[in-house]
Order: sequence, then C-alpha cells, then structure tokens
Amino acid sequence: MPSQRQLKSRIRSVKNTKQITKAMQMVAASKMRRAQDATKATAAYTATARDILAHLSKQGATNNHPLFEARPVKRRLLIVIASDKGLAGAYNGNLAKHYLKELIADDSAHIKTDTIAIGRRVTQFVTRLKDAKLIGAYEDLPDHLEGHELRAVMDTAYKMFEDGEVDAVDMVYTEFVSSITQTPKTERLLPAGQAGEPTDESIDEAEFEPSIETVLENVVYRLLGAQLFQAFLDARASEHSMRMLAMKNATDNATDLIDDLTLAMNKARQAAITQELAEISGGSEAMK
Repeated sequence: MPSQRQLKSRIRSVKNTKQITKAMQMVAASKMRRAQDATKATAAYTATARDILAHLSKQGATNNHPLFEARPVKRRLLIVIASDKGLAGAYNGNLAKHYLKELIADDSAHIKTDTIAIGRRVTQFVTRLKDAKLIGAYEDLPDHLEGHELRAVMDTAYKMFEDGEVDAVDMVYTEFVSSITQTPKTERLLPAGQAGEPTDESIDEAEFEPSIETVLENVVYRLLGAQLFQAFLDARASEHSMRMLAMKNATDNATDLIDDLTLAMNKARQAAITQELAEISGGSEAMK
C-alpha cells in the first residue's frame, strides 16, 4: 500500500492536472460558442447555394460548363478537414476511420485517389499511409477565416477538375449537428450541383437575369467556395465541441481520482494511528 507521502504527492499532481483540464474546458467552451455562431450564420446561405447549383445542374445551359461536367469517375480528389491539435476526444480518430473507408471504397472500385489535407493531424495520418497520395497540406488556419485562406485549395480543385486530372472532388469533414453530436461526412463538391436534390422547391420558380449563362460565369465559383467554407466551419465547431466534452470528462475523472486517493490516504493515516496506539498499548502492558 502506498505511503501517506506518496498519496499526498499523487493527489497534488492530479489536482494540478485537474486545473489544466478545467481551464482547457473553459477555453474550448468559449471557442465552441463562437464557432457555433459562425456555422449557424452561414448555414442558410450555403443551403441556398446548394439548391441553386442543384437547380442549375438540371438546366440545359450547364451542359457545356466545365464545372458541371459529369463523367465516369476514374480518379477523384478528397479534401479532408481535421484539426491541428489533439486532446479532442475521438474527433480526429473518427474522421480518419471515415477517410480510410473512402480509400478502401475507391480501391475496390479501381478508382485512384488524391488527397488535400487541411489540419496537421490528418496530414500526419495521410503521410503514414502507404498508398495514399498527398498533393497538398494546409496547417494552422485560423478559426475565423476571411475566405482567401481557402482560395488555394479551391483553385487547385478547380484546375484539376477542369483539366481532367480528376473526375470528382469530395470533401471529407465532420458535420456539426449539435454540441454533443458530430458526424463524419463525405460531400460532393465537383461536378457542381451533385451534393443532393434542392431542399427548397421554390428554387424551381426562380428567374435568372440577364441569363443562366451569365449567372454561371459569375457566381458558380463563389457558391462552390461557400460549400467548402461551410465544411470548414462545421469541422471547427465539431472540433471545439468534442474538445470541450473530452476536457470535461478528464476533469470529472480527476475529481473521482482525487476522492479515491483522499480516501486511501485517510485509511493509511487511520491504519498508522491504529498501529501507533497498538504499539503504545503493547509497550505499556510490557512494563507492568
């Protein structure tokens, strides 16, 4: 059984760790609220952008547009968004498992895969994979993007798709559902308008002025950029939510451990006192 001195040292160490995890929990909670506000503020715009692109993809005017060209997928590009830091629970692990499923599915379908990694953790993961081809890595992006930070990613994806180097571009990220629910997800970026059916039926009644062709030339790039921007915001909100929960669990576990160690120390102290009393009593009896 550990001595009282050893138990006191362990209790002191756990209390110090608890202070750190509690502080990290509070910081993550603050960042989570700001990230939630950011992703909610742009969600409606992004949903409308998806509806417009899905609607335009059904129109004949998009048949000759390079970003709407649907072709058999022989090679695709995955834009994987994770975090730069750890201590976020299963956030990076869940995304890595989802990314591996995509690679396995492509391999089974004889589809070659290129990867652009956003976040240090996913970059390190991809570089350790034997057959994964990493063509770009972006780290230390701020939580509050102004838009131009992702332009290099978008330009790379557009050029590879337009030049026929890849036949599809997908985003792999963690969708923010709520502060306790985050889901790894794959969403089609290119060809445009393939992310799903329009959710707003009124979009079918929209009129495009001066023409659909003019709209295509001027807004498609921005609407696709909005989808990538939203995916990044969802990923950051999910990261901070999972980090807050992980630090809360660590703080609660530290509290339980302190209670257990304190109980063990009290038992050790009681045993020592009992032993001393027994020795005193024994000595007194021996002197009679």
